[in-house]
Amino acid sequence: MYKFRPLIILIITLFAPSIKAQKLIDPQATKETVALYKNLHRVSQQYTLFGHQDDLAYGVNWKYQPNRSDVKDLVNDYPSVYGWDIGYIEKNSSTNIDKVPFDKMRQYIKDGYERGAVITLSWHFDNPLTGGSTWDTTKRVVETILPGGVKHELFKTWLDRAANFMGSLKGSKGEAIPILFRPFHELNGDWFWWGRNKTSAEEFKAIFKFTVNYLRQEKGLHNLIIVYNTNSFADEAEFLEKYPGDDFADVLSFDKYQFDNNGEEFIRSTRKELNTLVRIAKEKNKLSAFAETGYEAVPDPKWWTGTLWPTIKDLPISYVLVWRNAGYEPTMKKMHYYAPYKGQASANDFKKFYQLPNILFEKSTKKQNLYQN
Repeated sequence: MYKFRPLIILIITLFAPSIKAQKLIDPQATKETVALYKNLHRVSQQYTLFGHQDDLAYGVNWKYQPNRSDVKDLVNDYPSVYGWDIGYIEKNSSTNIDKVPFDKMRQYIKDGYERGAVITLSWHFDNPLTGGSTWDTTKRVVETILPGGVKHELFKTWLDRAANFMGSLKGSKGEAIPILFRPFHELNGDWFWWGRNKTSAEEFKAIFKFTVNYLRQEKGLHNLIIVYNTNSFADEAEFLEKYPGDDFADVLSFDKYQFDNNGEEFIRSTRKELNTLVRIAKEKNKLSAFAETGYEAVPDPKWWTGTLWPTIKDLPISYVLVWRNAGYEPTMKKMHYYAPYKGQASANDFKKFYQLPNILFEKSTKKQNLYQN
């Protein structure tokens, strides 16, 4: 028996990292949530899922039309990741920050899940100290919502409302729908009240940990996969400056948009960041994701295969998500959308992007059986 021991040790050594990589931070996670996390690890070694924010609710020229999607209009397939935002849930509003009724959102989430797609939630919540918007950065807020802070009880009420909504997301068999929850996103930017120079690293880590623990332990949510998210970053030190620790994040991610016509520079700089992200995620046995990206109004007719694809190609990124198709925004006085629609300049290139063998939309994702062990 002793002569086989080196082989046994080798096998254990080879498989130990992958086993560890599939472990969620929540030891009580539902079986569907565990399966999703495990399968995203598996799938990301070969494929990247394509996502779109608010995809089912509206498009550039339409709103609340059953089964419609700007993406589906073009390629006869839905995205494989649906992004939604629960901003305004804290105010007990019936609609979210983008005016999507929460009742409709709940149904859209169920529809996507039943078709085998992945759901991710962000939260542009208001400023709990000033009563202003999520972009009100006039005062230091995080310290006031920590335990003992003057707004701590209010913040818990907000978490209760968010938990009530997330807890209401059920599949056809009554099971909790797994959610990739991305709180306090773009944490190193200076535009949100929880962002750069608005709180210390220790305060941020503390509120992140409190939020995760409260939702899991006090509210009993065991369908959450926690996503740690920064904006564009210079190096590993910046990315991890406010990282709450390996026990409080399942997915590592960042957001980055293209703002000019220099696609080559976007590819170069973003790929550098993605390589750093992937390396850190591998070291920590976490998933990696490109949680938000896009080029507003997509003026480059070959952006999908000429810029986005070269940026993410051959990297184990679980998903890439482009932002919402709001159409004309009166407050901005311009068109605000990130996925193409029929007749849009990049529509034909998007069809080529759809055909890439390593990019998964919903039909191909369904075959991966992400919610089954």
